[in-house]
Amino acid sequence: MNTSITREAALRIGLAARALEVSPRELTLALAEKLDLPLSETKLAGCSVELLREAMDGDGGICVAEKEDLKKAVRLLWGEGVTGSELPRTDAYNDGDMPRSVRLACASNNGEMLDGHFGSCERFLIYQVSADDLRLVDVRSTLEADHAEDKNVARSALIADCDVLYVQSIGGPAAAKVIRANVHPVKIPLPGPARDSAVRLQASLASPPPWLARVMGVTPPSLERFARADEDA
Repeated sequence: MNTSITREAALRIGLAARALEVSPRELTLALAEKLDLPLSETKLAGCSVELLREAMDGDGGICVAEKEDLKKAVRLLWGEGVTGSELPRTDAYNDGDMPRSVRLACASNNGEMLDGHFGSCERFLIYQVSADDLRLVDVRSTLEADHAEDKNVARSALIADCDVLYVQSIGGPAAAKVIRANVHPVKIPLPGPARDSAVRLQASLASPPPWLARVMGVTPPSLERFARADEDA
């Protein structure tokens, strides 16, 4: 059984446990009875006051807390007002906001860093990138994907709406599955701020290299004169 937990989820549980005056271990076990392991940010975001009350009043024998304490704990489990949260804030985005943009996924384990390997990173940071705008539009945990029979296929599906994937490393078989999902994988061996890599991608949109031009569905600048010649023929 996969019992791993992200640092973000552990932080939320620890703060909620403090609000309820129980130990993090007690709260983790109580939540696991209702939400199953591994506990992820996605699962914690679905927690309600009633679910938390039932979890604490279950076989674990934790006394039921006051309703206001339960409400505070649930908000902390959702990530609201969590001081020290390592997850970066996302920017508002609606489909169609950024014409001629590409979507970039960055493998990450810490904050807004590009520091993850495809098969083991804790989350993907999702950026929408155009020539004049750049937004972090989503943060996607990979824990649910790791329950799948083929986690590389599941991880590929998690970013299937993206055009480009930046990772520190990725194996050949995993890269083939990413490509099959119509995502172009790029290795960035040295860890660093993900936004810096997104800015470099943004700078290349005006005159994209051939691989990026294919992703964007445009003719590479180096081939434009040949395309014009074909039109004039």
